[in-house]
Amino acid sequence: MRKLRNEELDRKSVDEFQKAIKTPIIILLDDVRSMNNVGSIFRTADAFLLEAIYLCGFSPIPPHREIQKTALGATETVRWKHFESTLEAIIELRKENWKIYALEQADKSISLVDFIPAKNEKIVLIFGNEVEGVREEVIQQCNDVIEIPQYGMKHSLNIAVSMGLVTWDILNKMQPK
Repeated sequence: MRKLRNEELDRKSVDEFQKAIKTPIIILLDDVRSMNNVGSIFRTADAFLLEAIYLCGFSPIPPHREIQKTALGATETVRWKHFESTLEAIIELRKENWKIYALEQADKSISLVDFIPAKNEKIVLIFGNEVEGVREEVIQQCNDVIEIPQYGMKHSLNIAVSMGLVTWDILNKMQPK
């Protein structure tokens, strides 16, 4: 098996990452409790060169050994900010013209299959608590709700898996054809 070198993988240094043009997607975590999920989300945000992660409520924040275990250094590259409340973060994001979407199973949600971002749209994706999901008061402040179609018995995905799947899908749809 052939092992790829860093040059072949086009890996950026921390400085190159921070100077690079970012994908206009912010991940907002609403009371996510698992440090492993937070770390995984940082790692995925780094992989997709996302704008930022907003950690809200009691979502754990770096630096922490348990976050670092899954982030593998991505807390040093991905810009992040902590807010006492998700609603406070939404107010700030609205002032900067971000479109805000909750990821949740809800009435009148848009299937991820049917969701097409507008050209040059700046997108915030809100992921909620692992047990309770995105709170209703937060959903009420969103432009819309996106739902991942699921076909099994559980109809539940791990938050870090959901974030990676949704982000990749939206990023792919944002690419010029």
